Amino acid sequence: MVSKNTYEIKVTVVAEYDHFNSYPSENRFVFRYHIEIENLGSLPVKLLSRKWIIYDLGFGFTEVEGAGVIGLTPTIESGEKFTYFSNVILKSGVGNMEGYYVFENFEKGIFNVSIPKFNLVSGVLSN
Repeated sequence: MVSKNTYEIKVTVVAEYDHFNSYPSENRFVFRYHIEIENLGSLPVKLLSRKWIIYDLGFGFTEVEGAGVIGLTPTIESGEKFTYFSNVILKSGVGNMEGYYVFENFEKGIFNVSIPKFNLVSGVLSN
């Protein structure tokens, strides 16, 4: 688990290897990541978009960006949390991810919130 606070928004990530949906012989390593976004500030914030930088050992970097997360652009009230999960597929079974969310509130306008870097290591390779 890793966490990071940016502008009173705390992002926590827990990643796990999904051995059930992975096929190492086909260079398909699936990872599920759980995200918790907590609004520690006094004003509501709206998540507008995200950008991910995904590193796959031996295959390099990929950037993914788009509106919201999992099809949603949630508003997170002061003191509340928003959670979701998603997954990523690596070819090598080893890598990492990091990025940022773009948020908006009435006081700060539009601002970026860091997603801390987290490692992705398949169970196959860690044994």
